[in-house]
Amino acid sequence: MIKLSGVIITYNESRNIEKCLQSLISVVDEIVIVDSFSTDNTKSICAKYNVKFIEQEFLGYIEQKNFALTQASNDYIVSLDGDEALSETLQKSIISLKTNWIHNGYYCNRFNNFCGQWIKYSDWYPNKKLRVFDRRQSKWEGINPHDNVVLQNPKEKAGYLKGDILHWTYQTYSEFNLKTENFSTISAKAYYDLGKTAPFWKILFNPTWAFFKAYFIRLGVLDGLNGFVICAQTANITFLKYTKLRELIKNSS
Repeated sequence: MIKLSGVIITYNESRNIEKCLQSLISVVDEIVIVDSFSTDNTKSICAKYNVKFIEQEFLGYIEQKNFALTQASNDYIVSLDGDEALSETLQKSIISLKTNWIHNGYYCNRFNNFCGQWIKYSDWYPNKKLRVFDRRQSKWEGINPHDNVVLQNPKEKAGYLKGDILHWTYQTYSEFNLKTENFSTISAKAYYDLGKTAPFWKILFNPTWAFFKAYFIRLGVLDGLNGFVICAQTANITFLKYTKLRELIKNSS
């Protein structure tokens, strides 16, 4: 029987971290938390549980998650954010892997809660994530702040688990607006470091396409007002990313 490590990165997650920990307790053999010096009650809540709590200055989403993997005692990982938890069905699916681990990694669907509503469309469900994996065969990659686990053997096929990762996202529109502003700044900087460009056509076309795809093709219209808000912000973050990138390029010349 293999042993599993639950690995979480946190910063000011007192609103959700207890749900996250409670969903992992019966599933994994240890819980590792890498915290970026939270200023709320995250640390004191975690202290009530048998966890390995490490404080580490934030390195970037991808870098912080890869660092967290190195702190685990076991090679088989269940990776969550502090605002996520395993559904009961997913808990059972992961427990069954302990005696029947086949693939190097396993995908799960992520079910997002936005302002108290579970979002079923809007490009947010099924929000497929590879979160159960062998760290010897995988690592976090992507472009900050959008990270994802990548299997190092491109020929390896990942498995798929029943159940959902429950994700409590933004609980107010104001919170969503602030995060959109922050994420677009991080994305613009990451794009700039990669040498990407921001011609006018991208500023015009990419946000328009992002909204159309999420609202019409991915049926965001069926999520009501919140579906429209999500799709509009999807376009907005794309617009802000490219305008901020254009500004960075202009200021560096």
